[in-house]
Amino acid sequence: MSRRSGILEFAILGLLRESPMHGYELRKRLNTSLGVFRAFSYGSLYPCLKTLVSQGWLAEESAGPPQDALAAPLAGRRAKIVYRLTAEGKEHFEELLSQTGPDAYDDEHFAARFAFFGQTSRDVRMRVLEGRRSRLEERLEKMRISLARTRERLDSYTLELQRHGMESVEREVRWLNELIESERAGRDQRQSDAAGAPSGDTARHDTSGPSDGLPRHRDDSRPDPFDDTTP
Repeated sequence: MSRRSGILEFAILGLLRESPMHGYELRKRLNTSLGVFRAFSYGSLYPCLKTLVSQGWLAEESAGPPQDALAAPLAGRRAKIVYRLTAEGKEHFEELLSQTGPDAYDDEHFAARFAFFGQTSRDVRMRVLEGRRSRLEERLEKMRISLARTRERLDSYTLELQRHGMESVEREVRWLNELIESERAGRDQRQSDAAGAPSGDTARHDTSGPSDGLPRHRDDSRPDPFDDTTP
């Protein structure tokens, strides 16, 4: 299985964990909600769905069968197939969510992982964010060294392109710093609240589960991880 198809499987499982969907609805969600999948088509989606069904992670169900069993063949219509996450599929997706290896820091995989941070535990979110930041800081250092060595041989347009690339990486590092600090602040606040709460209220202050750790902005908006124009 290629890395690209692995990311697609991860995203499909994550979306179907929210609710069952038919193929067209899944494609729309992939295209509109997850920027990294804007280039995907039916040609790659349906083989992936069939693979997930064969592995037992998804189940196919007929949506809205016609009242008259003979009407559909006569009209040439086919009932839509709805895909539902099975118990095995949910367990597999939760296992994928817990992984924090190097693949989670790559450009495409990180975007998909971030899209499902709402379903990810805080500790895992922190490891993924810190890993991504380290990866970008290493990339930025290499870009600076390369630019220092070659800038005298570059024309003005190529040099400007190199600078633009560096600025994009620097902008994402700043964004990651904000996210990490926000996650830490939220964790510390919840731990403080839990320490001061009555013993019977401890369960209400669970610091291990999914929770919104995004930084708050003055206009209550949040940065888009897929938007290169984010300041």
